[in-house]
Amino acid sequence: MADGKMVYLDAKGQVNPVLRAKVGDTIELTLASGEGAEHDIVIPDFKVQSKPFSAASGPTTVRFTVTQSGSFTYYCSIPGHRQIGMEGVLEVTGPADASAAAPKGSNTAVLGSAAAPAVKPIAAVATDAVSIAMDPTAVPKPLGQRAPQLVKYSIETVELAGKLDDGTTFTYWTFDKKVPGPMLRVKKGDTIELTLTNARSSKMIHSIDLHAVTGGHGGGEHTQVAPGESKTVRFKAMNAGLYVYHCATPDVPHHISAGMYGLILVEPPEGLPKVDREFYVMQGDLYTSHKKGTKGHQAYDTDKASDELPTYYTFNGSVGALTKEFRMQAKVGETVRVYFGVGGPNKSSAFHAIGEIFGKVYSEGSISSVRRDVQTTTVAPGGATIVDFKVDYPGKYLLVDHALSRVAKGLAASLEVTGPADSAVYQPLSGGAHADH
Repeated sequence: MADGKMVYLDAKGQVNPVLRAKVGDTIELTLASGEGAEHDIVIPDFKVQSKPFSAASGPTTVRFTVTQSGSFTYYCSIPGHRQIGMEGVLEVTGPADASAAAPKGSNTAVLGSAAAPAVKPIAAVATDAVSIAMDPTAVPKPLGQRAPQLVKYSIETVELAGKLDDGTTFTYWTFDKKVPGPMLRVKKGDTIELTLTNARSSKMIHSIDLHAVTGGHGGGEHTQVAPGESKTVRFKAMNAGLYVYHCATPDVPHHISAGMYGLILVEPPEGLPKVDREFYVMQGDLYTSHKKGTKGHQAYDTDKASDELPTYYTFNGSVGALTKEFRMQAKVGETVRVYFGVGGPNKSSAFHAIGEIFGKVYSEGSISSVRRDVQTTTVAPGGATIVDFKVDYPGKYLLVDHALSRVAKGLAASLEVTGPADSAVYQPLSGGAHADH
């Protein structure tokens, strides 16, 4: 890092040095890193790409022959690293067309490399994959009436293989090994001290941007944390509401899509109205190299993300997280509250409960304004809402995005309600099944 940017340095400490050569020269580059994040170097015009390197891997070397003159770009191809500063220039002087000047048998690509196929075969399923789905009942208890105080949180960013779908795994980037990350709960007026630690096993730099924070890019400016390091920020919760937090390290969409998002609730001084059950649900859109349902270990697809063409949509990180792995449950007559957010990074949600009506909606996470009797509420990427409703009839209620094609891509959650059926509320009058969705 130099002046807040990620860069290449030469032996003299020059930032992103201009590399100079003549046509016909053979160049050997030795690359090393003193920190845990993984890097590489790419020079597309000469078909050069190094192996990834880090402090753990030790140095790597590439050797190639320059066969044409001009100005050529070199950069790091790890997502986001080029955007944050790892880019320089190779200047080659000599004849404009000098392919004949290259020595016989010269290698114009990284040693041992081969041209990549248009579509790479999917890797084998990760045998060490674990569940990354956040339990929707993992909601901190209401804080009650109390004076503002200092609240301390510690969060670790962890990269790990996780279960995405049946027979399908993915390399998730997480806050505390779960998607979404832990729900934080504070009071308006509290001072929060948050320490972010990046696991030593990580290959990427990570950070945290909390939408509840005023200043410092929401904390993202001062929490760019390399593997094995920690950084701490302190901020005051100045506005009540439900707010998204996410990683703010380039390539930001990659970090978010891979699972780095969560919610922080800032309660008003008087707290929120009491309910019987509280749940924590977040929606994400995920972009993979192969179509949904392909068995194996899916890779992140930067082009699909750029074109906003998700392969999967998820509630709490994986397909089936809230229909198979975890179930939300309530009893007839209880009041239910869902803290709902959209990590994204790109797609809005038309949040809807099939067979229920939201009695209260704290639209856009604003606690100061309440809408009543809402069928479907729109939540923007990077936005949140709180919905309250009373369950008056038993059954299985599906929470969905009412852009209903997304259900087939993984976006469904189940709320199971048990108790007596009141025929005044609902009564099937024939044996045939019927649904309005």
